Amino acid sequence: MQKLADLRQQFMARAGASPLWQRWRQLQPRERVAVSALGLFLLLALLYLLLWQPAAQGVKDDRAHYLQQRDLYLYLQANAEQARQLPGKTQASLPPEQLQGLVTSTAQERGLLIERFDSGSEGLQISLPQASFALLLRWIGELQAQGVQLVEVSLTRGAPGKVDARLTLKAG
Repeated sequence: MQKLADLRQQFMARAGASPLWQRWRQLQPRERVAVSALGLFLLLALLYLLLWQPAAQGVKDDRAHYLQQRDLYLYLQANAEQARQLPGKTQASLPPEQLQGLVTSTAQERGLLIERFDSGSEGLQISLPQASFALLLRWIGELQAQGVQLVEVSLTRGAPGKVDARLTLKAG
């Protein structure tokens, strides 16, 4: 208890020497009330803007995401039996030695520029800078129909309608 009293006494001694505290002491009681009310208002406004509003916005965004995911889940559940009844496609088989030739020729046909090829243990890694997103999706679909498997896909948004793509492909 004595420590608390000593700390309070030290604080008051330091505050008393402060120019700000001296200015506060010179204010009229009515001015002190006005400055205190203004300080309280600013504190509450800061708490609202820095804590409450972002938290409330986060809850709103999370609720919207949850509802979207719930609707998707319900849609999938409602159509699961219909999807099971669809006849399965037989996937074409592609020999691994033909993968690079197929990728190169089909990309040229579609007007896609392949910047880099790397053959690795995971498959063929390619980079396509500033590729048309719509063309890229069609091309990937064609490759899959011909027996190419996508191992990894990385897309980075570029100019409108364009993406920088890095694909890892494997013969299936």
